[in-house]
Amino acid sequence: MDKNDRPSVMNEEQYEALKGKGMSKEKAARIANTSDAGKKGGASKPYEERSKKELYEQAKDLEIDGRSKMDKEELIKALREDC
Repeated sequence: MDKNDRPSVMNEEQYEALKGKGMSKEKAARIANTSDAGKKGGASKPYEERSKKELYEQAKDLEIDGRSKMDKEELIKALREDC
């Protein structure tokens, strides 16, 4: 695939891995372009231990529709379904 046929991405390796798992070009690019895309080494807190604001910001990075009207539990569900 020619790189000009898809959105630009910050983390090429992650983009290709997500595409290999069957994700659309757009969704793979959104995830690969998040500020913490592909970072290793640190353990992330489980969603349940994060604040609603942290969850909202991650949902914003992933362009999850309807996030502004979601409560914490709905944000967690949406984030899990998007990844």
